[in-house]
Amino acid sequence: MTDPRTFPADFLWGTATASYQIEGAATEGGRSPSIWDTFSHTPGKVLGGDTGDVAVDHYHRWEEDVQHLADLGVGAYRLSIAWPRVQPDGRGELNREGVEFYSKLVNALLARGIKPVVTLYHWDLPQVLEDAGGWRNRETAELFGEYARHMARELGDRVSLWTTLNEPWCAAFLGYGNGQHAPGVTDDLAALEASHHLNLAHGLAVRAIRDELGEDAPVSVTLNLHVVRPADPENPGDVESARRIDAVGNRIYTGPMLEGAYPDDLLADTASITDWSFVRDGDLEIIHQPLTSLGVNYYDVTIVAAPTGEPVGDEPTPWAGCRDVVWADRPGEKTAMGWGIDETGLTELLTNLSARYPGLPLMVTENGAAFDDEVSADGAVHDPRRIDYYARHVEAVGRALDAGADVRGYFAWSLLDNFEWSFGYERRFGIIRVDYETLARTWKDSAHWFRELVTTGTPPALPYTPAR
Repeated sequence: MTDPRTFPADFLWGTATASYQIEGAATEGGRSPSIWDTFSHTPGKVLGGDTGDVAVDHYHRWEEDVQHLADLGVGAYRLSIAWPRVQPDGRGELNREGVEFYSKLVNALLARGIKPVVTLYHWDLPQVLEDAGGWRNRETAELFGEYARHMARELGDRVSLWTTLNEPWCAAFLGYGNGQHAPGVTDDLAALEASHHLNLAHGLAVRAIRDELGEDAPVSVTLNLHVVRPADPENPGDVESARRIDAVGNRIYTGPMLEGAYPDDLLADTASITDWSFVRDGDLEIIHQPLTSLGVNYYDVTIVAAPTGEPVGDEPTPWAGCRDVVWADRPGEKTAMGWGIDETGLTELLTNLSARYPGLPLMVTENGAAFDDEVSADGAVHDPRRIDYYARHVEAVGRALDAGADVRGYFAWSLLDNFEWSFGYERRFGIIRVDYETLARTWKDSAHWFRELVTTGTPPALPYTPAR
């Protein structure tokens, strides 16, 4: 019998949310519309016609939610600031009421010993900036740098870790490539332009934060790096497809951010779309900034195969330059999102990143699963599949630590059930259930399991029954 795993005492446990997914109060407190307000109010864009107008009303219930965090015993909370709430025009004067909301939230977290991990951009771009070109427009990156400067000045060293962007791949390729996310643009060139301007925004924001707070200000970025595997590792065509997806899915960000250059193979793969002339002299120097840590979001692995040679059509794709790559499904357990469950990918990702970028600490900034939860007759939510998912993935982090990966923390996605982007309210990721009619919060069994994990550093044994 093996001893139960115990994580280091200083390992940081937390949960995560995003502003548009939880805040609501879409027209209150001086907030202007974001691209997600526009997108969700466009018929046919979001499942069930759902919007984030109310979401889970965190804007009015934040004190209750902070108490849930305190009761969970987490050491950190990863939140995001809604740019249109604090700077409605995307430039110029700040909205004091919006700034005060986040200031009070940060103070409340600190008062309970919870470290605020603040993401500056989790996809809710002010609509007024999209009207001027959005992330296709270089000026948006420049304005983002100034927004970051304002937030650093307002919240200062009360923030334990500044995160510039959340998942720029999704913002660029789902937002401007296949149109699945706001703003709903379907154009390969636009996705590549947006990617570069998001990279540039990251670099400008890091510089601005450190201009305000000093060179030691803790700054990070969160990437949803794809663990790409060839369907047949012995098939050169499958291996080549995996390389192509890795280039446009991962190295389009890690290259300039962490190595100071776009990969040559990415430029070659996308040469039929663009000559990359939107990259100006000096941009790569701006983008390539030293980071305190790298945030990693992980949910599943990606398996690809060689092109078949058959016509591929012209349907919108989030994979610019890779339209002919074949996506391989695999049997096995899946979440309500249709995503496979493979915790080995998380170990692989963390160990590979640590080997490639020694000296760069890693944080698992999102990991979790949506399942079809049911409320039992006793009012409880018994979610053994989610608990099993967390147990397997936390153990995967432990294996990465055993292998020498420098992983400093783990954030469960998500604290609360919430607006799941184009899937609306149907898919529930929270460890705390939200009744969308009454907005009442109820701890699921997974929340009790997570509380025991973070307070002891040891994953509770399965099967798990909470002591109520």
